[in-house]
Amino acid sequence: MTDFIGLRALYINTSLKKQPSESHTALLLAASSAIMQGQGVQIEHLYLLDHQVPPGVYPDMTDHGWERDDWPKIWEKVKAADILVIGTPLWLGEESSVCRVLIERLYAMSGELNDRGQSVFYGKVGGSVITGNEDGIKHVAMTLGFALNHLGYTIPPQADCGWIGEAGPGPSYGDDLDDGSRAGFDNDFTQRNTTIMTWNLMHLARILRDAGGYPNEGNDRNAWKAGTRFGFENPEYRS
Repeated sequence: MTDFIGLRALYINTSLKKQPSESHTALLLAASSAIMQGQGVQIEHLYLLDHQVPPGVYPDMTDHGWERDDWPKIWEKVKAADILVIGTPLWLGEESSVCRVLIERLYAMSGELNDRGQSVFYGKVGGSVITGNEDGIKHVAMTLGFALNHLGYTIPPQADCGWIGEAGPGPSYGDDLDDGSRAGFDNDFTQRNTTIMTWNLMHLARILRDAGGYPNEGNDRNAWKAGTRFGFENPEYRS
């Protein structure tokens, strides 16, 4: 059995509900985090609407006219985590507006480097959890997966999971049903994908941690200059 002790995972819920206890996405996030916690991973949940995080693409938006910005404190948690899992509900087939703010603020940190001169996100892994009452799980997973990967996160196989009910108004994930069961809890597809996503996040995070991250040959901020050693200025290469 792989030893995951020492890994840290941060689950960020970008629900639109004012109260975290009303979030359906939180239930599926908790199902994933319970697996990690059972394997010794240090878990933390963060509800973004509990904090003042204005939109923007700068590390601290108080430098750009906002009176308060809690992002710098949240960023310390993101930076410390080996695994980031973003949870979002679906609205009109897209991630929540709160989720977009999170992506913007992550992007704001893309200028920071690790001690090898690489993106500060190198060596970290990311995944997504999506819930709602309409189609869009794969679309949103694609959007979030690309955003995280572009920033420098490594995305393992099958790094997303979710649950959607029937099209149109109806119960959300975890709602009580007339027969005494709870919506989505018996869905084999959701259970399987949640489990696979969670384990693959842990496996890849362990692999990267044990390897010391990525070698910086050819992928630090001086990579283009280093590339000249491999023929980028060679006339035969250009031809």
